[in-house]
Amino acid sequence: MGSEFLLEIGTEEIPARFIPPVLEEMADAFRKKLQIERLSVGEIVTWGTPRRLTLMAKDVADWQEEVTQEIMGPPKAVAFDAAGKAMAAAAGFARAQGVTVSDLIEVETPKGVYLAVHKRLTGRPAADCLQDLLPEFILGLSFPKSMRWGSQKTTFARPIHWVLARLKGEVIPFACSDVVSGGVTYGHRFMAPEPQEVRDAATYVAALRRAYVIVDPRERQMLLEQELQKAAAQVGGEVIPNPGLLQENTFLVEYPSVVCGHFDEKFLALPDEVLITAMREHQRYFSLRGKDGRLLPHFLAVNNTLARNPDLVRQGHERVLRARLSDAMFFFQEDSKVPLDKRVEELKGVVFHSLLGTSYEKMERFRTLASYLHENLEPEEQRAFAAVKGDYVHRAATLCKADLVTEMVGEFPSLQGVMGRVYAGLLGEPSEVALAIDTHYRPRHAGDELPPDLTGTLVGLADRLDTICGSFGVGLIPTGAADPYGLRRHALAVIHILLAKRLHLDLPAAIAMSLDLLKKKITRPREETAQEVLEFFRTRLQHLLLSEGYDAETVAAVLATGGRDVVETADKAKALEEVRKSPDFPALAMAFKRVINISQGTEPGEINPLLFEHPEEKLLADAAQVMESEVAEALKQRDYPAVGRALAKLKGPVDSFFDRVLVMAEDQRLRANRLALLKRISQTFLQMADFSRIST
Repeated sequence: MGSEFLLEIGTEEIPARFIPPVLEEMADAFRKKLQIERLSVGEIVTWGTPRRLTLMAKDVADWQEEVTQEIMGPPKAVAFDAAGKAMAAAAGFARAQGVTVSDLIEVETPKGVYLAVHKRLTGRPAADCLQDLLPEFILGLSFPKSMRWGSQKTTFARPIHWVLARLKGEVIPFACSDVVSGGVTYGHRFMAPEPQEVRDAATYVAALRRAYVIVDPRERQMLLEQELQKAAAQVGGEVIPNPGLLQENTFLVEYPSVVCGHFDEKFLALPDEVLITAMREHQRYFSLRGKDGRLLPHFLAVNNTLARNPDLVRQGHERVLRARLSDAMFFFQEDSKVPLDKRVEELKGVVFHSLLGTSYEKMERFRTLASYLHENLEPEEQRAFAAVKGDYVHRAATLCKADLVTEMVGEFPSLQGVMGRVYAGLLGEPSEVALAIDTHYRPRHAGDELPPDLTGTLVGLADRLDTICGSFGVGLIPTGAADPYGLRRHALAVIHILLAKRLHLDLPAAIAMSLDLLKKKITRPREETAQEVLEFFRTRLQHLLLSEGYDAETVAAVLATGGRDVVETADKAKALEEVRKSPDFPALAMAFKRVINISQGTEPGEINPLLFEHPEEKLLADAAQVMESEVAEALKQRDYPAVGRALAKLKGPVDSFFDRVLVMAEDQRLRANRLALLKRISQTFLQMADFSRIST
């Protein structure tokens, strides 16, 4: 059992969004630092509030582990002469390592014999190691933005005011920027700012709790949820769930205190989304619903202090919110007076991208593309979405960006699409069009809902395809982790939508259509761009399938021959995974590989049955003909398990063929005929997957 280590970095208020990521980083980075220092450690826990980042590590080893290190020196050939006498290289290496030449050993390496020395590195006390590593550990933590303060050259999220560091109850002395570590913490800035002497994690948590600081964010969030529910119940309401807002408020305060406020019922005439957004984005307030599901004219505000006069605090919150909602009401009333068609014309003055034109030009492109997608739905898809009209797709695409120039979206950008739906409904647009204006943005982020309607689906697909193809066409291609235009997110959204809706989109054809519409904008070679965009989608699909648990070889095999149709590729991967579970598959795959490998590079040709010398040739040809027919029917029905079963029937005839028939016969006519037969079979195999990519 080792010792407990406690570290607290006390700061000015850190932005709430900075804290959760850095708490994860602290635990990982500290463990790695101790591993480098050869110090074992047990559980590591991090806590945080706006004014402190805390790390507690259990079972820290008291001493570094002792190790023997092999240090390589010069080659033996340059260290000793022919008589075996040490030369300068050997003497210099020994002197540098603090040993004699006789202590050097010889080590065989791929490059020859080298000299080396084994040195035993003794351990240092953990306290000494921590004293050295903690300044670098603290100042090495990363934040979206950092700052300097005073005359200091070091940076941190906010100025550091104190550092608490104790190992086994004893202070670890070091300096971090201009702050010297100690053994005290400080309570709530306003309610208990006095220093608190602590020796371990238990006394630390207890002392801060007495000083109105709930340092554990999990405990603080639970307390906040309880206070929110209690305050909501007092006005007969329920808190509208919002995990992001809950986490943000958790990291905005050290001791949560909830106040319930009221606003004028006239503001309930605003759409719910506007009210909720105005309260959430500007003031971080929680909204309430009644038992009937309607919004209540109340809100919940979270404070960082216990109010001496709750009524005064409540009135302050109400006064601020009243001004916000008055602005929202004005924006809503003014926006409602302007027809959406006029808003569309205003898009001619909005630049989408300097290289890709205005938002109006973009709308014209993806409107045409959306109509193309609608016209090219497969018959079964058209039947499934019989209510979708081409006129609705065209109209929704025309209007879906109109709300970008409204006052409301200018104030609340997160309401784009939502306000378009609301204004379209008020101005008498068909409900399908109004809904699609909103849903074409979905999914807005990972884990978001997909569009429930096909009109919004088609418009959203076209919008994203235009963005991706246009960006690639002018050289705005993601590199490494940099993806400023969110193209990876857009491509994944397209894939998720196609899979969820079972839409058999011909991706290369859609890309080609999009690039045709962009021909006046793109600056890179069209065919090269089309291939890069298709490969971009294939890579995203590959990552998705791997993340869902498909074997890497399965994914590689189906993508090697597909990728045009996302749904088809995913279905083939699922079917191939099932086929691979069969105990006969290794032998089957080997047969497939032999056929594919030996016919590789061969051009398809006519098969002449009169040139068959062996019964096994005719047997294979007849079996291949049956197999082709079964595969063709199964592919037509998109029954990929049936494709696998049809291919499997060919194993016996293929094995017999290779056992009895010499493919590479000296007679060129026989050789060509046999290769033509195998080539025909391999082409059928490749309609399912490239089996040569699967190991056996």
